[in-house]
Amino acid sequence: MSQRIPVTELTPDFRGRAEEALADGQLRNNFRVAMDSLMTKRANAFPDADEREGLRELGNRIKAGALSRLPDLLEQLEQKLTENGVKVHWAETVEEANSLVHGIIEARKGSQVVKGKSMVSEEMEMNDYLAERGVECLESDMGEYIVQLDNEKPSHIIMPAIHKNARQVSKLFHDKLGEPETEDVNQLIQIGRRTLRRKFMEADVGVSGVNFAIAETGTLLLVENEGNGRMSTTAPPVHIAVTGIEKVVPNLRDVVPLVSLLTRSALGQPITTYVNLISGPRKPDELDGPEEVHLVLLDNGRTGAFADAQMRQTLNCIRCGACMNHCPVYTRVGGHTYGEVYPGPIGKIITPHMAGLDKVPDHPSASSLCGACGDVCPVKIPIPELLQRLRQENVKDPEQPQQVKGGGAKYSRAERWIWRGWQMLNTRPALYRSFLWAATRFRSLAPKKAGPWTENHSAPVPARRSLHDLAARHLDQNGGRPS
Repeated sequence: MSQRIPVTELTPDFRGRAEEALADGQLRNNFRVAMDSLMTKRANAFPDADEREGLRELGNRIKAGALSRLPDLLEQLEQKLTENGVKVHWAETVEEANSLVHGIIEARKGSQVVKGKSMVSEEMEMNDYLAERGVECLESDMGEYIVQLDNEKPSHIIMPAIHKNARQVSKLFHDKLGEPETEDVNQLIQIGRRTLRRKFMEADVGVSGVNFAIAETGTLLLVENEGNGRMSTTAPPVHIAVTGIEKVVPNLRDVVPLVSLLTRSALGQPITTYVNLISGPRKPDELDGPEEVHLVLLDNGRTGAFADAQMRQTLNCIRCGACMNHCPVYTRVGGHTYGEVYPGPIGKIITPHMAGLDKVPDHPSASSLCGACGDVCPVKIPIPELLQRLRQENVKDPEQPQQVKGGGAKYSRAERWIWRGWQMLNTRPALYRSFLWAATRFRSLAPKKAGPWTENHSAPVPARRSLHDLAARHLDQNGGRPS
């Protein structure tokens, strides 16, 4: 059984990666154990169904309301942050965002960066970008540190190393750090902690993500459990926060229910160990904190989703990972199978706007549409409906105007003609009866292969006689009477 899933060695297509993951018994067991635990914790965190649904409805209203005012709130956020001494930067693409981050580091003559958990920095592939320019970027979140040490990408947006068990982490620390092997989780945490704590004090720049950006006060809010986020944002002399433009909310009052939904949905916690509120750099009379604070606001396809009234709901996401934890597809194939930054149900509806449907044509179809993701989403994103919409966009004629980036990736002219023939057959009674007669009489000529269907099912074969034929014969035998 495999001990790791190096992204660089994965099969290039989704189907191939899924087959590899399904054949990995250790991987499937790791996910099954983790997902069962997370689903149970979430259920226990919402014992009152009425309170849960009321909170979800409130979360949906807050996020939808913020999105309806997104341009204005972003301007207000920039104004307040600037007043607080934070330097705000705008980036349309990941290339621009990386250039901005590197420019800030270069201006400080920095060579070491310590980074708290940030999915936007994963979008940017910041670590690789900085490494190519001689800047060491170390992940300080324990899960992120583990996957970075093993040259992997995160397999879950909340728990990056969820695909590994204690034995695999122990072997990794032994091979990479020379530490004695142990399966005691506390000891493994201490090994990582010893390495990271020194780096916090040596780093020239700290990088973090943002869970919510409060426009009214110009405040950046981060939630975490390990304390690495607080260290990354306070110990180095420069703090750079990177986030998507959709993270802005009007005021602190709106944050309270969103934080409750986030922590309970993600890990079954009433609240995380640390809730960090950052409103500016260190003031002259303060003893600690960074000398500079920068915020990079990234678009990377988000305005494309924002422009579509239906797909805009994608931007409601608060990155809790609950949809992944309850998804029957994700829990069996894991995050690396998706080959992109955001896996699972939410990844299937976010990634097309960032990378284009033509890059991930199989993602919208990698779902049973069971609805579990929509049922547990804390802000009530109708993920199954959005997946169906993306399936429609996937097969649109690429020569026609596209509403989603890379639309028409699975368009087939032959398939379009087949469906037109099917429509004609089912709207012309005489033609339908003729086809039915021929299909039942010449059933032996039915194709033995029917595309992907026959990979796991028997080929469909018409019955010897149609229901109409059988009913007519029955009536004839009974003198025209039904029975």
